[in-house]
Amino acid sequence: MKIELKPHERLDDLVLDGMKIIQRDDQFCFSLDTVLLAHFGPVPHGPALDLGTGTAAIPLILTSRGAADITGVELNPVMADIARRNAGINGREECIHIIEEDYRRIRSWSASGAYAAVYVNPPYREKARGAVSEAEGIRRARHEETATLTDVMEAARYALKYHGRFRMIHIADRLTDVLAAMRCYGLEPKAVQMIHGRAHKKAKLFLVEGIRGGNPGMSIEPPVIVHDEDGFYSHAVLAMYGKAVCLGTGKEGM
Repeated sequence: MKIELKPHERLDDLVLDGMKIIQRDDQFCFSLDTVLLAHFGPVPHGPALDLGTGTAAIPLILTSRGAADITGVELNPVMADIARRNAGINGREECIHIIEEDYRRIRSWSASGAYAAVYVNPPYREKARGAVSEAEGIRRARHEETATLTDVMEAARYALKYHGRFRMIHIADRLTDVLAAMRCYGLEPKAVQMIHGRAHKKAKLFLVEGIRGGNPGMSIEPPVIVHDEDGFYSHAVLAMYGKAVCLGTGKEGM
């Protein structure tokens, strides 16, 4: 299949199942945190929702793991177009559905409790914190300009069925904020997994799973170590791809 690219676009190798992914150099590109989130926990049974899907990397990876019904919602029309095309060029149109919408307005386009799982790789930084990119698409993906942590929780609570699973990746220094917000919105934290760039380094990211209406009680999973002492990707990370690959540095530089 010949894939036509628009200005600023490039075609990257997603590695899994021979899939390809269109990305733009003036928009936010998926990185390792996306891959870690898509591999966190068992494959959802039933419809899943990806809030702020971007290039649709999370839905694509989930289909490679066996998921059959994933909806990706994306506010940015440029990225929504890319997400649809990525589903198409990989033959995933039947199981990946892209909605160009604002998940803060989820009540206008989705029924309550329609999803068994919700995934989100949200903007990590509050508006006034951290380095700010001049590129609007990248800035909005990194900073809470269009969606705050509260917006994420409200959308996830509405979307999830009772005992549905909420999965998110975030920066370690906002762990307290995230856990408090989850409990406030009835998404009881059940599992946390810290992500370390190297074994001797502090965690920069974490993965968390909550259950809507779940009982209190949380487990701390064994940590993910991204790089070995020689600087190569660890066996745990490589296992997510099935072979050695070279990726970008990611949002926070693991």
